[in-house]
Amino acid sequence: MTAEAMKLKIEEIKELTAQTAPNFFSPETLKFFGQTMYSFSLIKQDDGRYLISAPSYWYINGKRTLMGITKRYFNPVTNQLDLE
Repeated sequence: MTAEAMKLKIEEIKELTAQTAPNFFSPETLKFFGQTMYSFSLIKQDDGRYLISAPSYWYINGKRTLMGITKRYFNPVTNQLDLE
């Protein structure tokens, strides 16, 4: 079964992007942005890609503060994470 034929989960996207974006889901990157794999939501787009997004946090004086939203588009044909 190809990535295009199945409904993907974030863990599968992590595996599929291991070569094309090896640091995106690394424990160090997730920790830096205050994220976990479960922070991410997936929305399939009309063009076949998946929008993946998760809140990003800074820790200021020990307090978790929203910095913004991490947003990428997973392309199941190329296994790349696109900005747009």
